[in-house]
Amino acid sequence: MRERVIINEVGLRDGLQNQPKHVSTGDKARLARALVDAGVRYLEPVSFVSPKAVPQMADAAALTTQLPRDAGLHYTALVPNLKGYQLARDAGYATVALVLSTTDTFNQRNLNMSLAQAVDSCRLIIEAARADGIATRTYISGAFACPYDGTTPVDVTLDLTRRMIEAGSDELAIADTIGAGHPQQMKDIMTPLISEYGAERFYVHLHDTRGLASALAWTACDLGIRRFDASVGGLGGCPFAPGATGNVATEDLVYLLEAVGLDTGIDIQGLRAAVRIAEAATERTLGGRILRWIDSQEARGKTVCLS
Repeated sequence: MRERVIINEVGLRDGLQNQPKHVSTGDKARLARALVDAGVRYLEPVSFVSPKAVPQMADAAALTTQLPRDAGLHYTALVPNLKGYQLARDAGYATVALVLSTTDTFNQRNLNMSLAQAVDSCRLIIEAARADGIATRTYISGAFACPYDGTTPVDVTLDLTRRMIEAGSDELAIADTIGAGHPQQMKDIMTPLISEYGAERFYVHLHDTRGLASALAWTACDLGIRRFDASVGGLGGCPFAPGATGNVATEDLVYLLEAVGLDTGIDIQGLRAAVRIAEAATERTLGGRILRWIDSQEARGKTVCLS
C-alpha cells in the first residue's frame, strides 16, 4: 500500500477571502461538494472573522450548515480571537485554526494585536479549546518572510512554534504566507522541528507568488512532512499581506505527490470540475499548471493518463 498524504483544502477560506467579486453561499456550497466528490477529505471552509474586515467570510455560519456531511470528512474553521473561537465552537467545528504572525507589524495588520498580545490570545484559545474537547492547529504566519518587515529569522519561527506547542496546540502549520520562501529555508525550519517533535505534528502552508511552492512542497515531503494545505485552482491571497498571491494549486500538489508514489486519495479530473465552479463563481481564469498541460494535450487530440 502507498503511504497516505493529507491535503487540507483551503480554497473556500484562504482562496476566496480576498476575491473582489462576492461569492454566494450557494456557490461556495457547490464548490465544497465538488471538492468532496473529487476525494478531498480535509477542508478549511470558513473563518469566523469580522465581516467588515473580510466580507467574503460574512456567511461562515450559514455556509457551515450547507457543507457536505459525508462520512470521513474533517472540517476546520479559522479563528482570529476568542470571540471567533466561540462562534466556531457553537457552529460545531471539531478543529479550529489559530493565527500567529511572526512580527509585531504583521500581527497588528492581521489581528490588531502586538506579537505579545497575539501569543497570549492563542494561549487563551488553546486553553478554551482543550476544555471544550476541540482540537487546535496554529498557523505560524510569515514563517519565511513578513510582508512588512522582510525575511523572518529562522530562530523567530522556531521560537514561536515551540511556544505554541508548549501552550498545547495539537498541530502547527508552518506558513509561507506571501510565497517568499525557498527550499533551504524549509530545511532550516523543519529539520529541527521534525527532530524535536516528529513530522506528524506539522502542516506546511504554501503560496506560489515566486513560483517555488512545488519546490518547497517537495523539500518538506522529502523531510517527512505528510500534511499540506492547498487551494483549488491556485486561489488565494491574504487581505492583510500585500504581495500574497494564490496558494499552491491543489491539483498541482496532488500531481506532484502522486507522481512520487504517495497516495492523496484525490482525483485530478474531479478537481477540474471544482475549478470550473470556482472560475464561474469568481469570474477568473484559474487552474494549476497540470490542468493547463492536460488542456493542451486534449486540444491536440491526445488521451491523458496521469497514473
